[in-house]
Amino acid sequence: MNAYSELSMKSDEVLRIELEQFRREHRDLDEAIHALEQRAERDPLTVKRLKQQKLRLKDRISYIEDRLLPDIIA
Repeated sequence: MNAYSELSMKSDEVLRIELEQFRREHRDLDEAIHALEQRAERDPLTVKRLKQQKLRLKDRISYIEDRLLPDIIA
């Protein structure tokens, strides 16, 4: 079972809690990436992995937001 099918079976309340957690993790990754990029000894592989993880989190955040606030065409 993938992460998205797990999310589809959760209640809205659980999704709201996870959404806040994912947003915090996303901000933390952003800060970590920024700190690593400011260092004299940069580790491009670590930065790349963190950016990929941040992108995966952004996708999950978008998925949850779409589930909680679906587009309604009037």
